[in-house]
Amino acid sequence: MDGDLPHLALSVRQPWAWTIIAGHKRIENRSLGSIRAGRMEPGIICLHAASGLSQREYNWGVWRLHRHGVAAPRPEALPRGAIIGTVGVTGIITESDSEWFGGEAGLTLANPQSIQPIPCPGALGYFRWQRGGELSPIRPWMRKWDAATGDAAAPGLFDDLVPSFREVPNRPGRSRKTS
Repeated sequence: MDGDLPHLALSVRQPWAWTIIAGHKRIENRSLGSIRAGRMEPGIICLHAASGLSQREYNWGVWRLHRHGVAAPRPEALPRGAIIGTVGVTGIITESDSEWFGGEAGLTLANPQSIQPIPCPGALGYFRWQRGGELSPIRPWMRKWDAATGDAAAPGLFDDLVPSFREVPNRPGRSRKTS
């Protein structure tokens, strides 16, 4: 099966990798520098779900996806550390009216196809992937994410319910603005 897949992959953090493979997100935001350094160009590639996922990243992702009308799977249902599908990169843009565009540049995406996760270590930019290792383990916070003592409502039980956060989650890597 691996022989039928493209040799190049791009690693994307969850829940964004799932969002791409599910066909919701049609632009992967990157800096122009990372696109150049990663030798990213149009073509069909494998999509790798990165190993890392913090609760802060997931909370922000759930909140952000809900603004697009997308309910994210529970965190423990998102495979990490694996090739999860293929997608066509159709171009590189620096402007777009799409609600998914939010950076200096982006890769436009089409025709996502999911596959059974294939464990594999990731890398920056486009990389030649090889099967190996294991899926990233489920972390304790993932199993109890929507518990009654948690910060979020139970989106798995009530998909139409707006995620409930005491405050709008911070975007990872950015500090909260004070007014």
